[in-house]
Amino acid sequence: MATYKQLMAQKEALEAQLAEVRANEVAGVIEKIRGLMADYGLSVEDIQEKRRRGRPAGSTSGGAAAAKEPLPPKYRDPKTGKTWSGRGRAPAWLGKNPNRFLIAEE
Repeated sequence: MATYKQLMAQKEALEAQLAEVRANEVAGVIEKIRGLMADYGLSVEDIQEKRRRGRPAGSTSGGAAAAKEPLPPKYRDPKTGKTWSGRGRAPAWLGKNPNRFLIAEE
């Protein structure tokens, strides 16, 4: 069985070998890419991702989406105590006359 020092020496040798092989393969890939770019008349600008106009998708002004506080309730069911802010789908208990469930503003 190999000792710890022997295994560490093997590890260092393998890591050096890995770095050398990777460098050689990367150089080959770069040459291949340059050849393809020359064949098709492409430049670096053609390959880079195009910048789109306007705000990126999912962005909000000032990160307000994460810091938004819930709206205060506008309606309250006297039987259950459940509330509704007036946004989104109306609850069934609201019925056809929502004015009777309005919470008095203070």
